Parts: sequence; C-alpha cells; structure tokens
Amino acid sequence: MVNQLSWKVGGQQGEGIESTGEVFSIALNRLGYYLYGYRHFSSRIKGGHTNNKIRVSTTGVHTITHDLDILVAFDQETIDVNFHELKDGGIVIADAKFKPTIPDNSNVTLYPVPFTEIATELGTSLMKNMVAIGATSAVINIAPAHYQEVVQATYGRKGEQVVLKNMEAIKKGAQYMKEELGYDRTNLYLEKADGKRRMFMIGNDAIALGAIAAGSRFMAAYPITPASEIMEYLIKKLPELGGTVIQTEDEIAACTMAIGANYAGARAFTASAGPGLSLMMESIGLSGMTETPLVIVDTQRGGPSTGLPTKQEQSDIMAMIYGNHGEIPKIVLAPSTVQEAFYDTIEAFNLAEEYQCPVILLSDLQLSLGKQTVEPLEYEKIEIRRGKLLSEELPELENKGYFKRYEVTEDGISPRVLPGMKNGIHHVTGVEHDETGKPSESAQNRQTQMDKRMRKLKHIQFQHAVHRNVKHGDPDLLIIGIISTRGAIEEAMQSLEQDGLKVNHAHIRLLHPFPTKELLPLVEKAKKVVVVEQNATGQLANILKMNVGYQDKIHSVLKYDGNPFLPHEIYTKCKELF
Repeated sequence: MVNQLSWKVGGQQGEGIESTGEVFSIALNRLGYYLYGYRHFSSRIKGGHTNNKIRVSTTGVHTITHDLDILVAFDQETIDVNFHELKDGGIVIADAKFKPTIPDNSNVTLYPVPFTEIATELGTSLMKNMVAIGATSAVINIAPAHYQEVVQATYGRKGEQVVLKNMEAIKKGAQYMKEELGYDRTNLYLEKADGKRRMFMIGNDAIALGAIAAGSRFMAAYPITPASEIMEYLIKKLPELGGTVIQTEDEIAACTMAIGANYAGARAFTASAGPGLSLMMESIGLSGMTETPLVIVDTQRGGPSTGLPTKQEQSDIMAMIYGNHGEIPKIVLAPSTVQEAFYDTIEAFNLAEEYQCPVILLSDLQLSLGKQTVEPLEYEKIEIRRGKLLSEELPELENKGYFKRYEVTEDGISPRVLPGMKNGIHHVTGVEHDETGKPSESAQNRQTQMDKRMRKLKHIQFQHAVHRNVKHGDPDLLIIGIISTRGAIEEAMQSLEQDGLKVNHAHIRLLHPFPTKELLPLVEKAKKVVVVEQNATGQLANILKMNVGYQDKIHSVLKYDGNPFLPHEIYTKCKELF
C-alpha cells in the first residue's frame, strides 16, 4: 500500500478531461485524502492536448511532482507526451479504441481498456471518462460506491437516469479492470484516509469568497484567463447577498467603475490578468491621485501581449509596483496558498480603505487555477476596518467652504466622507489639487500633496509580510520565493536538508512596500541566497538587491517555459551552488 500517488488523465480538449479529474478528485477529497491538482490546457476551446495531474496523499501536499504513478490516456498523444513522467512500475490505462502502444523495454504496464465501447453500450460514448474513473478505482482500491455522491451532485440536474448510467459506467470500468488484474493486487492500493471533510478549491474561488467575507458586494470585470473564475463565482453568489457583478466592455471600464463604486462607499473591486492590468494603469493612477480605495486582482499568466494565456508565469512583478506613470502610494500583496488567498483578499479591502490607495492582490495561474485541499477557514479571524471613513455628522464649515478631503496629516491619510454627507462637499479631480480638491498648480502645494500621499507608505502595516520557515541561525542557503512556488520550495528544502545542507526559506507576501526589515537579517546570515521565480529577467531578485543589497550572494533560479516549478528542479539548481 502507498500513502501517496500521482495520477494524470489526458486527451483532447473538449473530451471531458476536466470533468474526469473533477469527479475523481472530489470523491477522494470527501474520503479525507489531501490533494493538489494542476491542469495543462490549451488556449483554444476545443482540440489540442490537455491533461490534469492530481497528487493524492494521506498527509498534506502543496505542489505537484515530476513523477507519475498512473496515466489515464484517451489518445496516443497523451502517452507520447507524458510517458516520461511515469515511475518504474507505473501503469498506463488507455482506451483500447486507439490501439495504444508504449515504448519497448520500459518497466511500465499498459492496460488497454475499452472506455468508448463500454460507454457506448451503456448509451453514449460521452461516459467513457466515467469508465476510466472506474478502471482507476480498481487499481487504487477505491470502491465505486464512493463516487455516488459526486456523480449525483454533478449530473443530478440532468435526471436520475443520467446519474444511474454514469454510476454504471464507473462500475463497469472497475469490473473490467479487476478482471484484467486477476488476483494480483497492484502496489498502488491507497492507504485509508482519515475521513475528515475539508474544502477543495482553486485560488480564484478563495479570492471570490474572501471578497464576499470582506463585505464586497460589487465587482466590475471583463473575462480573461486565468481570472474569469472569480467573476463566474460571484455572478452566482453576489445576487443572493444583494450584490451584483457587471461584465464591462473592457478592463478600463471595469477599473473606473470599481473606483466610482468605492468613492460612493461600496467595497468594490475588479480582477484581470497581465493584458487587462496594462489597460488599467491610467485608472490605477486616478485611484492614487484621488485617494480612492481600490482593490485589483492580477492573476499572472505568460506574456507579453497575448503570450501564453493558459500557462504559468510570474512576470508582472515589476509592472505591478512601477507600471503606472507618476508616483502614487500603492500596496501589492502576494498570497502563496489558497488559504492565504482568502485571508489576504479580506486584508486587501481593509488596507485599501485604511490607506486610501490602490491595493493589488498578485496571484498567478498555478495558484488561481490549481485545485488543492484547504483546511477549514477560521471565519472568526475576519475583521472589517474602514480607516478614516467618517460616519458621524460633520460640523458646519466656516464661510460655507469645502470639506478638506485631502487635508495634510502626519500619517498622510486624510478624513474621508461619502457623497451626500452634510457639510462634506469637496472637489474630486485627477489633476493636482489642494486640500479641498480644487485644482492647483502651485509648486509648494504640489510638493506638499505629493509628500502627504507618499507618507502613507511609511505607515503601512501588514502582519504577514514574510512567511518564514527558519530553522538555522547560520544557514548555508536561504531560498526566497513568491506566490505558488512555495510548495515546491518546501519539498526541495527537505531534500537539501537530507543532503546535509542547512536551509532556511522566506516567502514574500507583501511585495510593496518591500519588507526590507524582515528580510535583511535573513539575507545577512545566509552564506548564499537563491531567489526562485517564474520569469526571464529575475524581477524579484532585482527588487531584493535594490532594497536589501548583498548582490554578491544572491542567485536566481528562473523558469519561464509556461510550466510550474517542480521540487526536483529547485533541488538540482540549488545543489549546483555547492
């Protein structure tokens, strides 16, 4: 028996690959197994190779691995593309329809199973994916009955007969595979899980749920991969809570609409990816100049231009800090797990209102779309902070003047009122202005207002600026990462420690303003520092050098081929330094 294994299903896009992985993984999640899944998919709607790799374990897992125990193939291309990942002793379960073949002299067993034939006999070839799930279940010793609840939830709306047929397909697949295996037990029987129910979700769902928990009731957005699921989740949920989602004509409209809603007092936000954020840059400057709270989610993907819309990358780092023209206070958060995505989204809304500036929540495709087991969320931790938003009636202004919306204060944060508040009238403009908002080109006023706005950065507090996994006072190596690389780094650390190296890990969650105070002591004590990131130019490493120094000991481990980091890749690169 094994306590963890890696399973992958592949075929042509539009062939039911996603639903195969969903039914398989959700059933295992409900049995109490921990899972981490990552989909490789094409940017077209139908056609092109796609696969879904899922890691299953009796203990927590936070990344995919380079190896593979079971490959379920709906076409020969799936075998050709993914065979190299299979371990010695691995299994290929393939649709007999395409007469599958595997390389000679490999220590891998091929089981041709008539997925399509069995499904067609039951009424439709579309159920071949359920036959494949059944065949897999026989290999890992999971009874078909454990899929009943998931199949009911997935297909129940189509009628009870459809549910019965899909369950029959799973049973038929399991029975066929058992007969193929005979009395031999495979070495891939899964150990029993603890049976506890945990959430199983993608990062985008956690971000959307975090927005709801933060009190947001309005989202303006334009669909784009890999951010669209945030909008799709809220389209279903917000109307139940008295809120709404508006699909705008473009990202410029989405951003300015969110600014307007925040100015009116709503907690509103937008979400997009790199191309959309490029269009939003002028509006982000408007938020900074008018000191209007704004939350924006950037789910990074491969660029530039259209680039790799469905592939992993972390190349928006510099753009999110320095992309807009001029200088404004801005906060950039970077959660590294699904749980953090939930909590950091809530904190993004709090910080936006407390510091009256744009807050960017920086994700990436792996975190946004990778599905993983999530421990129960602690809702009692949620707090709503609205900063200097005035709620009590204002005193009448002298000479019926304007309210000092941009009053110069020690911390750079001015009192804020909502439109229509008695005695709160003020001017709002994107040009430079005085304390009441009236346009002003005075040199002295310009410097005073600029200094006021920028002072906010000195006072920003974020409790979880850096996730620290620090075991050693004088480490041989400090590994620094951001967003979804955390799981791969932590597994690479374990292997490096087994080799006798002393390794610490720092994962940055507050990208701007940069947490120099937290990182400097860690960098100083390490003999060597490795920055792991998914772009071609070492953007995070360069920011680290700008803020911390020690250029001579900082090394980059980069990957920008569209695929996530695997633990052995980080391990190998780090070992090369010693």
